[in-house]
Amino acid sequence: MALWKQLFIENWQRKLISLLLAIVIWMIVNFSMSATKILSNIPVRVVNLPPEKTIEGMQTNGILNRKISLSLTGNKAVLDELTNKDLEVVLDAAGKPNEWIANITKKHLTCINHSIDLNKALTKIAPAEMIIKQSKLITDKIPILITQPIGEAPKGYQFLDLWPYQVSLTVTGPEEAVKRLKMKGLKLTFNLNDISKAELDALTATPKEGAADEISFFVPNSWKKVSVPLLSESPFEIDDPQAKALRIDFSRQDLIALGHPIPVTVYFPPKYSATLNPETYALATNDFIVKKNGIKMITAPLCVQGVSRRFLEIVKDRIQIVIIALPKSEREALLWNTQFMYPHDLEDRYVAKMMLEQGDESSDVLPHLREDFLRNRFRSYMNHFRLYTPNHKKLSLKIELQADTISVTPLNYP
Repeated sequence: MALWKQLFIENWQRKLISLLLAIVIWMIVNFSMSATKILSNIPVRVVNLPPEKTIEGMQTNGILNRKISLSLTGNKAVLDELTNKDLEVVLDAAGKPNEWIANITKKHLTCINHSIDLNKALTKIAPAEMIIKQSKLITDKIPILITQPIGEAPKGYQFLDLWPYQVSLTVTGPEEAVKRLKMKGLKLTFNLNDISKAELDALTATPKEGAADEISFFVPNSWKKVSVPLLSESPFEIDDPQAKALRIDFSRQDLIALGHPIPVTVYFPPKYSATLNPETYALATNDFIVKKNGIKMITAPLCVQGVSRRFLEIVKDRIQIVIIALPKSEREALLWNTQFMYPHDLEDRYVAKMMLEQGDESSDVLPHLREDFLRNRFRSYMNHFRLYTPNHKKLSLKIELQADTISVTPLNYP
């Protein structure tokens, strides 16, 4: 108790005055101490550019994509708290030539943090320079390629294609940058994982007549944006009128009954014709391959998947299975595939039928663009065409050379 009294009670007035003087001296010394600090990545803004000029890499707010480092000297207490987010270099382009060197001094530095007074806090900054090159401001259309989407289609659906395949974006910017963009173009890729099964199910709830197996998912406006870092930190909204029709098409993975026999033929490569030809090997008939009116064909019920009913209606009597005859030294099990006879004519018929059915439905789309889309749709169907058995299994055939015949046996037919 005596010690406490000696420390804090005796001569307390003198001790309090001493403490106050110490605080005052510390504050004076601290706020008068000078220090030097280097700050990197300080943004640079250019103002008063002529209306017809710009600077490559300049954002719409005047900020350049180039940043600068500065060596600052001033009050230590303020510099300790100062960051590059508090500062901005402002350059005035009024009356400047197309290319000029900006000598950056203290007067070019502004503080975004209004609680800091730079005039009092800084005494000087080390000399710094930046080359500013003005460019002609131009406006042009940049092509945007809509690429194949990534991700997986919702369960029960199969991706068909998308349309249009290309749109454009009108941009304004430095002549050099815009020309490079136009030459290179931009790309936009959608993710099928962003489309839910519920959304597609809702589109099939009230399908158009005859179109229940084709679903068009119209791309929402929030997806119609592209990033152009050269011109803006924010994505651009695509302004092409064709973007209004931007859609992703799916087909339902339901099986469709073929309802038509399929002729089966054999292709004999000339390379092996000395031993493999129609006179040495004939396609054998059995319960699966039957001969009718001199034509060997599959009459058993089959189904298809990956196409629309309208496509199937046009091509069903022009489908055949072709077997490639090869010696056993090449292949034990022979290859086969489905072919469409005279596909160019089938494509013309499909396009004509679809354009007639759609009528004015796509009146906002140029006819030649709509025709291109339908032709690509037809080719997509040909690529997706697959034969299935009625029990939902992809048709599998065992095809092999025997003594003087080529036998075909279904491996998974009911």
